[in-house]
Amino acid sequence: MENETTTTKIKKPKWLRVKLPTGENYKKVRGLVDEHKLHTICESGSCPNMGECWGEGTATFMILGNICTRSCGFCAVKTGKPEAVDIFEPGRVANSVKIMGVKHAVITSVDRDDLKDGGAEIWAQTVRAIRQQSPQTTMETLIPDFAGKWENLQVIIDVAPEIVSHNLETVRRLTKQVRIQAKYDRSLEVLFRLKKGGMRTKSGVMLGLGETPAEVLETMQDLVAVGVDILTLGQYLQPTLKHLPVAEFITPEQFDFYKEEGLKMGFRYVESGPLVRSSYHAEKHLF
Repeated sequence: MENETTTTKIKKPKWLRVKLPTGENYKKVRGLVDEHKLHTICESGSCPNMGECWGEGTATFMILGNICTRSCGFCAVKTGKPEAVDIFEPGRVANSVKIMGVKHAVITSVDRDDLKDGGAEIWAQTVRAIRQQSPQTTMETLIPDFAGKWENLQVIIDVAPEIVSHNLETVRRLTKQVRIQAKYDRSLEVLFRLKKGGMRTKSGVMLGLGETPAEVLETMQDLVAVGVDILTLGQYLQPTLKHLPVAEFITPEQFDFYKEEGLKMGFRYVESGPLVRSSYHAEKHLF
């Protein structure tokens, strides 16, 4: 029997063990998802925090299909030629949010570099549809970089979600390897333009890909410099053997250190821990 290892034969430490989801709110949402055949990233991504988030009334949905035009070294989403845009998707997502009684919805998407608008219009329609069906629901949109086409980014700013997130994912040195078609400085500019547009901004970084502590701190400073309000730091876990291996498992103590340093730097919130993911404690970031 194989033990739990990466391709570099680093055994997963005990702090990465996940408790099974429990609680009455979780059971209620679980029942609704099964009954109505709803789709969430929480499930498809096997998020370790699903029980906690669902219990707090937070859920994450992915729009614009499930085939990405990019091939990042860390991501398990299929790469290829996406299907045509589904114009009914915003309504379906909004209906799911309403049925599940979601208090805070996190919306994310694949990259759609094949579309002239990068999918921006579907993004905007989804935000509007959720507001129409569930006016009390708040939203976080975890957006792509729209290939630096700033008129498409402006479409997101114009519908003004409560939080707009764009993940830097890794340090500058590793960006080309980890996010093959992305650019470190372009992502920083996305976040700068969002802040300039009046948005509450958020970004996430995965650790354990071979970065040094000094590089992590430098990345955090770069994010503070463009006005990012909320930072998430979590452990990278290799989704399949075809993806980048884990170079190191970061200790909980090191994650605590980064949180302390981040708060000193000026972030409003820092979620930092081995099992932290982009939408972890998302409902608490509304401040």
